Amino acid sequence: MPTLDGGLRIDAEDPRDWQLLKSITHDAVAGDEKLAQRLGNLITDEELAPDWREYVIPDLEEGFSSAVLHVTTSIAAARLESGGGPGPLWITRDEAFHWYSALNQARLALEDRFHFGPGEWIDPADLPPLRRAAFLRSQFDCAIQGLLLEHVLR
Repeated sequence: MPTLDGGLRIDAEDPRDWQLLKSITHDAVAGDEKLAQRLGNLITDEELAPDWREYVIPDLEEGFSSAVLHVTTSIAAARLESGGGPGPLWITRDEAFHWYSALNQARLALEDRFHFGPGEWIDPADLPPLRRAAFLRSQFDCAIQGLLLEHVLR
């Protein structure tokens, strides 16, 4: 839910909620190749590609890693403060970009692995358990991103 100071508050009700939140960062770093490298691989111009590899990819990787680390730390601190039970997780305006980045990385990694495509055509009940869980995590991540865009990053 939006907060009065322009942030978001997510209320975890039980250990499963904390695990779902933790999956954001797990999904973001899952995969055989880091997102910055995958993006760099899209640069195929022989003159531009070496500069991308040397200058852009390391900066992208640093930014992506920083965002995931920030979100990991925030979730762990909130979970610890609540004792793993019911408790709030606060996302301030200053943290919003880190969260948006980590959520985006998670969604891209899930899409890269499972190839969901446009989600409106998918019925989760028709998916095998592993794909269903990944699809629902992706939808959860998308919902939080939407809240960030609507209430925090405007």
